[in-house]
Amino acid sequence: MSTPENTRDTWDEEYDVVIVGSGAGGMTAALTAADRGLKALIVEKADVYGGSTALSGGGVWVPNNPALRRIGIVDEPADVRAYLDSIVGDQVPSANLDAYIAQGPKMIELLERSPHIAFQWCTGYADYHPENPGGRPAGRSIEPKPVDSKKLGVDQAQLRPAALATPPGLYITQKDFVQLNMVARTWKARRTAFVTGLRAVQAVVLRRQMATLGQALIVRLRLALKDTDARLWLSSPMQSLIVDDAGTVTGVEVTRGGKSRRIRATRGVVMASGGFEFNQEMRNRYLPEGAHPNFSAAADSNTGDGIRAGEAVGAAVSLMDDAWWMPSLQTPKGINQVLVSERSVPRAIIVDQHGRRFTNEASPYVTFTHDQLAGGHEPTWFIFDALAKKRYQIGGVMPGQKFPKSWMSSGLIRTAATIEELATQIGVDPAALRGTVDRYNGMAAGGHDDDFNRGDSAYDRYYGDPTLPNPVLDALDQGPFYALQMRVGDLGTKGGLVYNEHAQVLRADGSVIDGLYATGNTSAAVMGNEYAGPGATIGPAMTFGYVAVNHLADAPSRASAAASRATR
Repeated sequence: MSTPENTRDTWDEEYDVVIVGSGAGGMTAALTAADRGLKALIVEKADVYGGSTALSGGGVWVPNNPALRRIGIVDEPADVRAYLDSIVGDQVPSANLDAYIAQGPKMIELLERSPHIAFQWCTGYADYHPENPGGRPAGRSIEPKPVDSKKLGVDQAQLRPAALATPPGLYITQKDFVQLNMVARTWKARRTAFVTGLRAVQAVVLRRQMATLGQALIVRLRLALKDTDARLWLSSPMQSLIVDDAGTVTGVEVTRGGKSRRIRATRGVVMASGGFEFNQEMRNRYLPEGAHPNFSAAADSNTGDGIRAGEAVGAAVSLMDDAWWMPSLQTPKGINQVLVSERSVPRAIIVDQHGRRFTNEASPYVTFTHDQLAGGHEPTWFIFDALAKKRYQIGGVMPGQKFPKSWMSSGLIRTAATIEELATQIGVDPAALRGTVDRYNGMAAGGHDDDFNRGDSAYDRYYGDPTLPNPVLDALDQGPFYALQMRVGDLGTKGGLVYNEHAQVLRADGSVIDGLYATGNTSAAVMGNEYAGPGATIGPAMTFGYVAVNHLADAPSRASAAASRATR
């Protein structure tokens, strides 16, 4: 996927920077280019913009950013570094971590100069390892404030749709969700539900189409981009990078309107085109065997194009065997739904093919799935009782609602009057499952999970039931009993192009590929194999998009340098 520059001596168009991909990382890069006075083009493979960001929770993990500082949440860089060191170790170059810590807040400062961009704290959403050195039990994550997507005008039609449809007018933020999840348990949650209902009525009356979560982030970034001269091309897949005789990336070849077009990038190309989660050949080659089936919640246009194009010009890759794992379910309609809060349901456990628990169910989703894959625990079943069904949201089905008939008829959900009967339905040893449930119930009565320490971490308790002594432990003893089949899902792959603290792509020998930059899931994650907190995918993607463009903006234009050489 590379084309020598000298195969043709003409260019169809010229920009200072060409950005491949229209997620949060790519859009932030374009906004940075506009701030630096550079002419930018985003090329997007899909016929919609927003990438996986538009399908996400929209959280942004950037410690010490201005949205947090305004409410008194201030971090010392040394504390952030201690936390990242505790989870990342030596998997990521020290300079990359330092760049992330230093440049992330500056990136948010730049974005907030736009009247269209506004963030709020995800109140109390803990870091994923809050007990580690530098970790914060109250969290560091921010999310975009809700926004009316009708402000986009004609560009609203090309916004990537949210993963799940919601009733007209209804919109829920991450701050709302953690409360609404307990609507059958606390008055605070019921007040939140009442306010949410009032907002929905207001939105319908005022004919607003409110976006939240990842869609809100993309809407706000797109509104900001509309105030600049940056251009966005949809349905324009990159075919290859264009390189000169010295191996410098000078542009991209894209297909637009059925025709091949050569786009010159006088300062650089930024790869922000996502991972390879929808490339089955790459999944089979790189990911662990248990993750070969594709239950990804990412954008289906992510087929590793940027990674493969980088490799074609000599780029090194890393972390290709890992992903932003997410326990999931797949509905009979083929929709992959993530299971985040469900794993903290007190009256529930997760068991493997032997009918045994194998890890802390309420742990961070990447941690949970790493344990699942490492131990070969497949298939897995989410086991819960009738009281859990009555009290808590499970798979997007709220308390009091029935599971869809198709979930029952397809076998996604199994139900039985006894634990032993349920075990037979899911193909595990009845005595083993009964023993597992009895042991769990005994520990729940004692208030501590002696096997896996479920509930010890502030993260575990975030989605738990605050009315219980231990928010994530309660007896599983009220029939009928249910089993939901779980899948090894992901939010995107984690491996990609190796880069330095300037987001420049590197060869295997550590040398720089001049003119080529990478961010987001096209690059090897700055989080290594871990996950710092909510938004630790999007936060780095935006930060290194910002870093990349600032670096190429400070470098001399290759066109200017070539002209200077020609006059000597």
